[in-house]
Amino acid sequence: MKKISILLLFAFLTMIGHSQESYTPSDENLKNREWFQDAKFGLFIHWGVYSVMAGGGDQGIAEWIMNQKRIPIEQYEKLPSFFNPTKFDPNKWVATVKKAGMKYITITSKHHDGFAMYDSKVSDYNIVDRTPYGKDILQQLKEACDKEGIKLFFYYSQLDWHHPDYYPRGRTGQGYTGRPQHGDWDKYIDYMNAQLTELLTNYGEVGGIWFDGMWDQIDANWRLDETYSLIHKLQPGALVGSNHHKAPFPGEDFQMFERDLPGENTMGFNQTGTISELPLEMCETMNGSWGFNLKDHNYKSTKRLLQTMVKAAGYGANFLLNTGPMPNGEIQPENVDTLMVMGRWLDKYGESIYGTRKGPIKPLHWGATTQKGKTVYVHVLQLAEDNLLLPKLEQKIKSITFFDDGTKAKYKNTEFGTLIHLPYDKRQEVDTILKVEL
Repeated sequence: MKKISILLLFAFLTMIGHSQESYTPSDENLKNREWFQDAKFGLFIHWGVYSVMAGGGDQGIAEWIMNQKRIPIEQYEKLPSFFNPTKFDPNKWVATVKKAGMKYITITSKHHDGFAMYDSKVSDYNIVDRTPYGKDILQQLKEACDKEGIKLFFYYSQLDWHHPDYYPRGRTGQGYTGRPQHGDWDKYIDYMNAQLTELLTNYGEVGGIWFDGMWDQIDANWRLDETYSLIHKLQPGALVGSNHHKAPFPGEDFQMFERDLPGENTMGFNQTGTISELPLEMCETMNGSWGFNLKDHNYKSTKRLLQTMVKAAGYGANFLLNTGPMPNGEIQPENVDTLMVMGRWLDKYGESIYGTRKGPIKPLHWGATTQKGKTVYVHVLQLAEDNLLLPKLEQKIKSITFFDDGTKAKYKNTEFGTLIHLPYDKRQEVDTILKVEL
């Protein structure tokens, strides 16, 4: 590892003058929270040297291959020498994002394998020093994002299967890595904070930091107050979120849900309890894997993904949809096709998603509602009958029209709510949208 400037690190750490237990977001941070809630749709990118192994052939294994196949560090460190994404075109990536109707990108700066996808000076275990490609992916992507007005967030794994001071070990990375069975936890946290300092000082203004991996040992002394204070000091507007599967900790600016809608736990690990009042985000895969996997052809339909996005918006949550780029630097063609379909849908129906907040009726079996001012968008995703009973609203309904053609819908108020007639010739395949003016 390269030596870091201890004086520089301590200079940043000594700026931390308050505990995040009493965290008060800056005006810039609050403004960015509003932007985040308006944005609604982003691209998640899981990309690293693990893509060279194409996921090992098992669905979902991809970026977890080091742990799942129990590859020792000495052997895994050979992977970077094969990583040469000569077809990586950040401008093409960003153009795809814009056509898809996405407003931001969250990309892995360091995943659980400990390999940095940027020019880290804290460690030479990075894309510039260890690969034939030799260029900073994040710098190129940030420049492309800035040109097109796309915000860039950095995913950062607190869990690290490579660093010797990540000790004691957590639930993963045990036994096979070849690391000595000792280490200095505080040195590891210092290392992590030093890398975060690089990410927050070398790439201009970023959207925020998307943490993952704290679940590996949730009760460890992660020194969150120190880390969160560091981020908020270096970039007061940056949003901090953590995929720890718990209710938000002090100092976090948004709450995230992995492959589950807010409040659900179909995956078995989203033990979040109550949904917070912070901005919300749900992340999801296009197939069964986060990173690139040659054998994973279990692609979700665009209908399913669009309906999931609509339901997420019904909870007031963003939809962060993932792609795992190929080792040559290109986004999988199947993923691009999906994104283009979603972009065309948003071109037509984006008014009912962008800039909205959760509707007055939480998502139900038939669909969801979103709201913007005095307009409630009723998203009917599935309905066997030709009538929808809309639960009672607090405000009086002024009118109800079909979004697609603007014609008035027939409805009547009952003691149980508003009964709306939905003839089958008005139905849309993905989402039949009604505009309810209050």
